[in-house]
Amino acid sequence: MRHATALRTALSALLVVGAWTAVGPATASAAPVDSATSAPSAAELPASAALLSAMQRDLGLTEGQARTRLAEEKAATALEPKAQRAAGAAYGGSWFDAKTGKLTVAVTDAGKAAAVRAAGAQTRIVEHSAAKLDATMKRIDALSAPKGVASWRVDPETSRVVVNVVASAQGDNDVQAFVAKARKAGPVTIERTAEAPQTFAAGTVGGDPYYTGNVRCSIGFSVHGGFVTAGHCGGVGQQVRGWDNSYIGNFQGSSFPGNDYAWVNVGSGWWTVPVVLGWGTVPDQLVRGSNEAPIGASICRSGSTTRWHCGRVLAKNETVNYSQGAVHQMTKTSVCAQGGDSGGSFISGDQAQGVTSGGWGNCSSGGETWYQPINEILNRYGLRLHTA
Repeated sequence: MRHATALRTALSALLVVGAWTAVGPATASAAPVDSATSAPSAAELPASAALLSAMQRDLGLTEGQARTRLAEEKAATALEPKAQRAAGAAYGGSWFDAKTGKLTVAVTDAGKAAAVRAAGAQTRIVEHSAAKLDATMKRIDALSAPKGVASWRVDPETSRVVVNVVASAQGDNDVQAFVAKARKAGPVTIERTAEAPQTFAAGTVGGDPYYTGNVRCSIGFSVHGGFVTAGHCGGVGQQVRGWDNSYIGNFQGSSFPGNDYAWVNVGSGWWTVPVVLGWGTVPDQLVRGSNEAPIGASICRSGSTTRWHCGRVLAKNETVNYSQGAVHQMTKTSVCAQGGDSGGSFISGDQAQGVTSGGWGNCSSGGETWYQPINEILNRYGLRLHTA
C-alpha cells in the first residue's frame, strides 16, 4: 500500500477503512498520523476544536455557549436512565431543552413527577406512555407504506406518533389509505414534509472515500477488528477498497432495508483508530464511548462529501420509508448531508451516536438526516467500539 507523504493524505487515511475507522468520511492509507496534530488536548475535552467550530457555524453559538451546551448535554445524557427508572411505567419519553439546559421527562402520572424531579430532570405531564407509543409504532411498522409516506416516529413532546407525508403526495389514494390505517393503530398526528428521504451513497468520485463496486460511502466508527458503516453501501462478502484503490477488507455483516447498518473487517496493512476525522482544517475528534444523546442535544456529522456539519437531534425511534423499503428505529437530525456521506460518523461531544443513513435536502439549502444508532449495531454483531 502506498504510504502518505503529506499531512492531508495522512488525515484522509484516518477516515478510511481500517486506517482510521473511527472516522466518518472516506478511506485511508496505512500511514500513521502524528498524535500532536490529530488529538485534542485534555483542556479541550470533551469538545475538540472541530466540534466547537462546527457548532458555532451551524448552531449560531459562541465558543463559550458551545462549551456550555456540551456540558449540559453530557449531564442530561447521564441523567436520562436515572430519570426513566424514577418514572417507571409512567415514563413517556424525554428530550433535552436547550433553553433551560436541562433534560425534560414526560410522565403520565403526576405522582411520579416529584420522583423524576428529585433525580434532577424537569417534567411534563402527558397523555400516553412511551410503551403505548412504541406499541403504536410497531403496529404502523407492520403496514406497507407507499412512497408518498416519508417516515413515522414517536414524539415524546406531543405524546403522539407523528406520520410524515410528502406534501405533493398527500392527496394520493394509497397515502390516504395508509394514513387511515395508521390512525387506527393508536395516537397519531399527520405532518407534511417537503421531500421524500433518500440514501446518501454516491457514484465513484474523487476525494477520500471507500468504495464498494461503483459506490462511494464514508466510514462510521472503528470497532475492534474493523469499522461500522451503512448497510445500503454493500452486501455481505463485497470487497472494500480505499482511496488509493488498495484492498481493505470485506463486508462481514450487512442489513438493508429494515435496518441500515453493516460492518467491514480490516486487514492488508490497514488498522483502526478511535478518531473521527476533522478533515485537515481542524483537530480530529477522539471517541471515548457511545452514551446516547437525548432529543434536543447538539450533534455533529463527518462525511467524505460534505465533511463537518452540526445540528440537533430532532427525534428517535423513527421509521424512514426509502424507495428500497422501510428502515426502523432511526434517529432524525437537523444536520445536512449529501451523496457519499452515507455510513459516516454522527458524534455528540466525544460519544459515538450512529452512522449516516439518508435524508433529504443538501448542505447548501439545508435538510434533515437520519442515522442508525451505534449501540444497536454493536449489539447486533457483537462488536466492541474502539475508544480512546
